[in-house]
Amino acid sequence: MQPRFNGEMGNPEKHVSREVVEAFYAAYSARDLARLAHFLDDKVEWTISGPVDILPFCGTRHGKAAVLSWLQQKVPDVFRAFQFAPSPMLLDGDRVARLNRVRAIRRKDSRVISYRLAQFIRFNCDKVAEYISIIDSFDAVEQVLGHALDVHDGHMIEGDLIAV
Repeated sequence: MQPRFNGEMGNPEKHVSREVVEAFYAAYSARDLARLAHFLDDKVEWTISGPVDILPFCGTRHGKAAVLSWLQQKVPDVFRAFQFAPSPMLLDGDRVARLNRVRAIRRKDSRVISYRLAQFIRFNCDKVAEYISIIDSFDAVEQVLGHALDVHDGHMIEGDLIAV
């Protein structure tokens, strides 16, 4: 069993090249499922954190077929188009970390949604074995709903406190 993202350093003996990672991102950004399939391990675990009831593309998928099906069906139900604005990435052995900005057009009303996300990927033999995406779900949900979220819990407190 492979170690999961638990603070361990990447395995330098299982190195993934920058070229492979860039090719993966090119296929993923273009939503080219045929090319993307080449980069997915048969037992890939793919997780996007976020509130599934509002952002139904969030959650965890297990296996290449489930991930590809999700990308082909679930994501297009919510968003019509994607644009990734990637920042520099960090490579450490078999692991990759990258901060991105996603811009999408919501299918329901053509509203443009833009939010940041952090991606943590573990490769095994040049295939994505584990993908974890942590989105700025608070920002994304406010944009999807079209209004600010009410974070006030009903208790008034005097002083210089903010809700986080």
